[in-house]
Amino acid sequence: MQNTLYIYNSLTRRKEEFRPLNPPFAGIYVCGPTVYSDAHLGHARPAVVFDLLYRYLMHLGYRVRYVRNITDVGHLQDEEAGEGEDKIIRKAKQEKLEPMEIVQKYMNTFHRNMEQLNTLPPSIEPRATGHIIEQQEFIMKLIGSGYAYESNGSVYFDVAKYSTAFNYGKLSGRVLDELQADTRSLEGKEDKKHPFDFALWKKAEPGHLMQWPSPWGKGFPGWHLECSAMSVKYLGEVFDIHGGGMDLMFPHHECEIAQSTAALGKESVRYWMHNNMITINGQKMARSLGNFITLDELFSGRHSLLEQAYSPMTIRFFILQAHYRSTLDFSNDALRAAEKGLDRLMKAHETLGKLKPGSSSSADIKSLESGCYEALNDDLNSPVLLAHLFEAVRTINAVYDGTESLTEDDIERLKKLYRIFVFDILGLREETGKGIKESLTGGLIELLLDIRNGARNRKDFATSDAIRDGLKKLGITVKDRKEGVDWELE
Repeated sequence: MQNTLYIYNSLTRRKEEFRPLNPPFAGIYVCGPTVYSDAHLGHARPAVVFDLLYRYLMHLGYRVRYVRNITDVGHLQDEEAGEGEDKIIRKAKQEKLEPMEIVQKYMNTFHRNMEQLNTLPPSIEPRATGHIIEQQEFIMKLIGSGYAYESNGSVYFDVAKYSTAFNYGKLSGRVLDELQADTRSLEGKEDKKHPFDFALWKKAEPGHLMQWPSPWGKGFPGWHLECSAMSVKYLGEVFDIHGGGMDLMFPHHECEIAQSTAALGKESVRYWMHNNMITINGQKMARSLGNFITLDELFSGRHSLLEQAYSPMTIRFFILQAHYRSTLDFSNDALRAAEKGLDRLMKAHETLGKLKPGSSSSADIKSLESGCYEALNDDLNSPVLLAHLFEAVRTINAVYDGTESLTEDDIERLKKLYRIFVFDILGLREETGKGIKESLTGGLIELLLDIRNGARNRKDFATSDAIRDGLKKLGITVKDRKEGVDWELE
């Protein structure tokens, strides 16, 4: 079967045949989370999208090195201006913890959520703090090439000078003149030659919680630099695919292109892939906007916007039923529809095991299989793939009802179809035990806490304490706060 994969290259703005640099090897770098808070639905989408890509490339026979970073320093509050407090340090002060405690806490949560969503772990998961030397070496290359300058202990990338030789803005479509107009208010605020220059290394003020020695004084790396340094370290100066959310195109990925081109004399990335955003009421769902829903809240149902709990596989299915380059709007109706669709897909798999073969087939299973590959080869078109799979569901149910028939060979072909596309590539799994339990846990705990609250109101503290202590033994910590009762899994 012909399996020529075409992917949409965000840089060229067209679909291109995927031809890896060194077949059968393929290299992917995907921007991972900044670990200062719980993972939310917006984090789930790129994780599932690039897990689909990873799985499909391996199915096609490629030996894939999948690198996804952890940002644990240098991501400042004002992303575009590169100013403000480090997000991790800010959270460390709020929670009265060490920055690396914050990193470990939320990295653990992220990994647990990724496992719940059945995403495969990356081949390498580098952290920015583990690659300070590589980032400093990258900066020295940029200074040596004349595209970076030191100023008062910080080092900045000279965007204006770069733009005289290269096309800054080629990925995002931003024009330097527009950037100049947008950033005039910052003039003189920093030690930059131009307000749109971005930091490669930031001078650490006295008492800054994360800092390292450098040729320019004590400081810490800029956010954009880590991905250039780590992708090149693990995938080579030129590699196949760089992925991430569409919101990272500017400034993050645009700065990566500039850094790598200026330091290495060539672009590092051959194919740029970007997933679109998850929206809520038409607005981007993001932690910075305060309208996000964490994955733990989705799995437990503990959020004011949720009408029920949704299992991890329901969330995965919800993400896969939209093409990765289209927006995906959140609603309880959409999640319930995804839950029903997933249930229908999995029940048909159970029915498939009960089918009895006939002497002939009334369905063309081979064409169905071809359609599944064609969908994936067309820029990972998962909704079209699911449409083909639901055609298989219709056939399975019709055969079971006796209105259609399949030979034994075609029944076995359908079983293989499920194994390859539903389980191996889409990464869905049946939730007959653990998944259902997880989706019910939150609601049951909330019910117990309502009973406990009633007991407290009646001053029946013995019952209240018994519920709290019983939950504690089950690994659930109850926290009484001014604004109400909260709980968390230990």
